[in-house]
Amino acid sequence: MRRKAIALSFLILLNASFVQAESQNAAETALTITLQDALERAKKYGAQVETANIALQLAREDLKQAKASKLPTANGLNQFIYTEGNGTPSGVFVANDGVHVYNEQIIGHADLFSLFRRGEIRQAQAAEAVAQAKSDIAVRGLNATVVQDYYGIANALRKVRNAERSLSEAEHFLDITQKQERGGEAAHADVIKAQIQVQQRERDLQDAHLAVEKAKNALAVLIFPTLRSDYSIVDDMSQLPVLPSLAEAAGLAYNKSPDLRAAQAGVSEARAGVSVAKYAYLPSFGLDVFYGIDANQFAARTTYPTFATGRSTFPAIQVPFRQNLGYSASATLNIPLWDWGSIRSKVKQASMRERQAEIDLSLAQKQLQAELAASYQEAQTALSQVESLRSSSDLSAESLRLTIIRYQAGEATSLEVVDAQTTASQARNAYDDGLLRYRVALAALRTLTGTF
Repeated sequence: MRRKAIALSFLILLNASFVQAESQNAAETALTITLQDALERAKKYGAQVETANIALQLAREDLKQAKASKLPTANGLNQFIYTEGNGTPSGVFVANDGVHVYNEQIIGHADLFSLFRRGEIRQAQAAEAVAQAKSDIAVRGLNATVVQDYYGIANALRKVRNAERSLSEAEHFLDITQKQERGGEAAHADVIKAQIQVQQRERDLQDAHLAVEKAKNALAVLIFPTLRSDYSIVDDMSQLPVLPSLAEAAGLAYNKSPDLRAAQAGVSEARAGVSVAKYAYLPSFGLDVFYGIDANQFAARTTYPTFATGRSTFPAIQVPFRQNLGYSASATLNIPLWDWGSIRSKVKQASMRERQAEIDLSLAQKQLQAELAASYQEAQTALSQVESLRSSSDLSAESLRLTIIRYQAGEATSLEVVDAQTTASQARNAYDDGLLRYRVALAALRTLTGTF
């Protein structure tokens, strides 16, 4: 029995140590996320930002290719041609000057006129600028979403505390009604009303906890590689940032707006596209240089007597050997004469795209003005109402306190107390919603001004 008791005690201590270790590990793995941490994590794990960055990288590669296409190229030609013999050195095909033909050449090619045409490069540079602006748009849009979700968690947590406070107030009133009923000072209907109010507040608290989990999951999708909810945030909603002046916000928006930069770069890209389309009207001048072997024997020179010309139709003049390794060059001037109007149609299309890009730029400027005015007014209104909402919350709490005192003195009904409780709960939630509204409106304004 003593051994069993010792073993049982040991198991209890071991289990306690294990539970303590698990608690310590959980505490160590629990994260406290600030808003800045959330923004940095979103840039790392946000899928929309990664997609925009891939588009930007593709545009940069297009620019490299456009620059490379202007430079001369070199290729290695490796070819062997076997032709059926016909009793002559050239074989059965006229084009082949022997039964065995070896082509081992280095070919250099350059379009000399293209060296002076920069339209493709300007077009690729403008496309890169568009992709960069769209990447910035994705980052700023993601930042606004992160801010909204982050403070959505803070708001949900505040509503949990408000729900707990409302439940405590309802339970306090239930206790008062029960005591009043036992003393013959209140009707049983008041107790029932108080019980209904407690049950409603319990359901409200459950809903508030559920809202916290939903808000955490919404943010976790953006800031973690895998879904997790074992983290907390820093609630600084009460520390209201200063709202800049409208003139300052407008200046920042016009200088840093990625939407405007994307539209402006789109116009530049379309204009460069017109130049590229017009290049088809111009002639092209190609220069090709060949160096290597184009012979019937894979050697720098033949090792046996051969015909000097290599053709059986020519006089049969033999030489001890013939030089196979050598070079040749060709120049080609291509002048467009007639294409049934396809070039003119392409130029017209490019001009239409340029006009559409200019319209898009004008529309982007108007939209920025409208969004800036609306966002600023929203933030200004939300900020101006915060103090009023705080005052309403304080007044509703005081009204509830006075109403309960009046009820205990027999001067107020239970309906008045329940109404005061509901008003106090709504006022507290409205104040927190007002803080959230200002934070979201300020995030929208910062998205336009680029001040994240």
